[in-house]
Amino acid sequence: MTKKKNRVVGLIGIVSRMANWNADFSGNPKTTSNGQIFGSDKALKYSIKRLWEEQGKKVLYIRSYKLGGGKGESEKIQPRDLAERYEYLFGEAVSKSSPEVLNRLFQCVDVMNFGATFAVKEQNIGLTGPVQIGQGFNKYEESNIEVQDILSPFRNSNEKSEDKDATSIGKKITADECHYIYPFSVNPNCYDGFVGLPGMEGFEGYSEEAYEAFKEGALIGATILNTNSKSGAENAFSLFISFKYGVPAYLPNLDPYVKVYKQEGMTVYDLSAIIPILRDVQAYIEKIELYVNPYATKVQLDYPGIETLNIFTRQEVALV
Repeated sequence: MTKKKNRVVGLIGIVSRMANWNADFSGNPKTTSNGQIFGSDKALKYSIKRLWEEQGKKVLYIRSYKLGGGKGESEKIQPRDLAERYEYLFGEAVSKSSPEVLNRLFQCVDVMNFGATFAVKEQNIGLTGPVQIGQGFNKYEESNIEVQDILSPFRNSNEKSEDKDATSIGKKITADECHYIYPFSVNPNCYDGFVGLPGMEGFEGYSEEAYEAFKEGALIGATILNTNSKSGAENAFSLFISFKYGVPAYLPNLDPYVKVYKQEGMTVYDLSAIIPILRDVQAYIEKIELYVNPYATKVQLDYPGIETLNIFTRQEVALV
């Protein structure tokens, strides 16, 4: 594998129409204490990990199931624990050798990108991942929460209920339209401290292949995740700002500089406020890539040298 050397920062925009991109435990779209809707980094990472799993890549931190548990539960389905998931992926129990376990962990694309907290009986390993994703705040001010009553085809199984002879009623909670803007950064040097350790001679650190896998997930992960609550959520745009190798360039999270509004039936993502920031570090920038859904989205970022691509076809499009 080829080691990745240069830093990247950017944005991932997720649109959610009559869907629930990230619910809290009450079933409502997740909100801050002042009522602002947001999506956690875990929601975005989950969509990316699901994509990787469908592609046949090794993913450690995702739910999977087994049959059998404790005594008398041989036919009961239950989630695997972390050690069981490791054994399922690699066909062996967790070793007492840390280099051996690290070599296995770095074969997992989610660990290579997002890091890991691997605390099991034989090991206690913490890895800060090269890819860090912030919280995705909803930037659309006209969002409303919708509650739908759903009639079940089955009666209430609670014999003490007054409605025990009637079919039960549930609820589906969605938001009519939200636009979640996630900031991210990629620091390819995070794993350099493991390079050259005894027992890890073949490890070279964070790889270009791992970065390309993250990039693919940042472009289509939400669109492909078509569950009941996520149907209607999709990738709207992604911005990748790649720096030259070795330059001292560090940017703040870019999501506070984004505005979202409607114009002639299209969603406008106004990124104009980041232009002064780009100008200040222009000498350090290698390239800027902007992927958009040109059929429903306009992105305002009038800055020279941006490569603008269709998020679906990866063909060049004109920035409007």
